[in-house]
Amino acid sequence: MIMRKALALPLVSILSLIILWELSVDYFDVPKFLLPAPSLILCALIDNQELFLQSTINTLTITISALLAALFSGIFLALCFSLSRTFEAAFYPLAVILQVTPIVAVAPLVLIWVGIDNVNRALIIIAWLAAFFPILSNMSAGLKSVDRTLNDLFKLYGASNWQRFHLLLWPTAMPYLLASLKVSGGLALIGTVVAEFVAGSGGAQGLAWRILEAGNRLQTEKMFAGLLLLAIIGMIIFYAFSLLEYRLLKYRR
Repeated sequence: MIMRKALALPLVSILSLIILWELSVDYFDVPKFLLPAPSLILCALIDNQELFLQSTINTLTITISALLAALFSGIFLALCFSLSRTFEAAFYPLAVILQVTPIVAVAPLVLIWVGIDNVNRALIIIAWLAAFFPILSNMSAGLKSVDRTLNDLFKLYGASNWQRFHLLLWPTAMPYLLASLKVSGGLALIGTVVAEFVAGSGGAQGLAWRILEAGNRLQTEKMFAGLLLLAIIGMIIFYAFSLLEYRLLKYRR
């Protein structure tokens, strides 16, 4: 019952907004190149479904690849930081620099360094830069939150590093990691969009490229269609990780 209510309220709000949007555009006779009606956006999606489907696949491929790279590299570095404070002191500031530097400023450099022959690889690197830090930061915090008494107890009984990681460190850090994935999933998508904008027609023709192309042709309804698909992808990523978090941590509630 609670789950149904949680789903019903947002749906009612969204549907109400769409109806109000449709009626307002029609009533005030707003030009479609300024603000197209939802019905026109739906028509644009249907009429160009093959193009949008391929672009959605391209954007999703880059996003998922970057998120997986961020996940594995973030966990690996967090483990290295937990094993060596010297290593953490040396390299954590570099990770912070990557985080605080605007991705829009870094993207053109990455494209130049990687080369125009490897544009998809450059897109993944740019999206990885956007998604990497929250995983590293949260995983590091999770590993540091391990109870010292339990850690000493494991050492006292001669537990191996693998046993400590599997039975103590990983269960403690998991909530932190799952929380970071909800953030990094969205950031990976944002990084992909930024990368596609910068790459233009030279990269995979993802949703951002479709939006850019439609904007150059003043096809506003196609721009909104691309934005709608990006929003849907972002919501799916967020709620997928929210569901995963709920399932894996259900026993703790």
